[in-house]
Amino acid sequence: MDIDLPSGRYVVAVSGGVDSVVLLHILLQQCNIPQASTHGSQKNLAPQTASPTKAAAQNPKPSIQLTVAHFDHGIRADSIKDRQLVQKLAQAHNLPFVYDRAELGAGASEATARKARYEFLAKVQAAVGADAILTAHHEDDVLETIIINWMRGTKSRGLSSLRSGQQLRRPLLGVPKKRIRAYAQAHKLTWREDSTNQDETYLRNYIRKHVVGKLDAAARGQLLEHSAKAAELNDAIHSLVDEYLQHHTSAHEIDRLAYRELPKEVAREVLAEWLRRYTDASISTKLILRLDNAIRTARSGTQIDIAHGQHFVISRATATKTANDQ
Repeated sequence: MDIDLPSGRYVVAVSGGVDSVVLLHILLQQCNIPQASTHGSQKNLAPQTASPTKAAAQNPKPSIQLTVAHFDHGIRADSIKDRQLVQKLAQAHNLPFVYDRAELGAGASEATARKARYEFLAKVQAAVGADAILTAHHEDDVLETIIINWMRGTKSRGLSSLRSGQQLRRPLLGVPKKRIRAYAQAHKLTWREDSTNQDETYLRNYIRKHVVGKLDAAARGQLLEHSAKAAELNDAIHSLVDEYLQHHTSAHEIDRLAYRELPKEVAREVLAEWLRRYTDASISTKLILRLDNAIRTARSGTQIDIAHGQHFVISRATATKTANDQ
């Protein structure tokens, strides 16, 4: 499994599961990684420098500096063992290791856990001056996300939401889960199995077992092809939506008069993107239709709930976001 990664400084997110352990192993095998002079378990990590050797400079492999980052959500009682494994892996290769722990509890949602995890990774990236964060999302994750977003009614954007960018790189997106597990077994790697991955009350786990796991190669290929086409379309749409948002909205307000001039489908794309940027709402077709209808038809003075204590106050010209404590 080859990965395409330019030289630079990266934070690699390692949970201790098979996917991230494989990603770390591949990085160690395929890249020149100058070793830091010190290592240890740190919650606050200052930027470190390590000069590449002369041999590394002459080697065509990318030269990268890695910080191994681990986030414990505080959901499972045995999660400390995940951290211990990742710490051991980092120390075995003399790599900086940084971790943090939250106390989200067993009932935490996937969205809450994801938000806390990425906030932690962003802080580590800033602290060490990294060019990007690396995660071990793979092809099966892409398929799961497509199906989940279809079910939630997020339309074309949902077909291409799991992508790799400049700040968040996902080198394994084109690799099926089966190949990752086979790689781990072939190289006799050690990893931890997250027991919550078997809990089918989590939608993603149910989709993984009962839908993605039963797709044949042709069906997987078709879904991935649709995702690629949607990504191209979404790039064009996003550019237009972004321009509209800059001229007709702010973080707290939507120009109601301009919004009502838009075709309904276009307006709903604008509204969905505004919600993603400025609220913590979970985007769904039901939410978009309800808020779109309110912005178009509600009387002045009407208050419309958005989510998590936030709501719109409707006036003749605007829909203004406020919170319960305001």
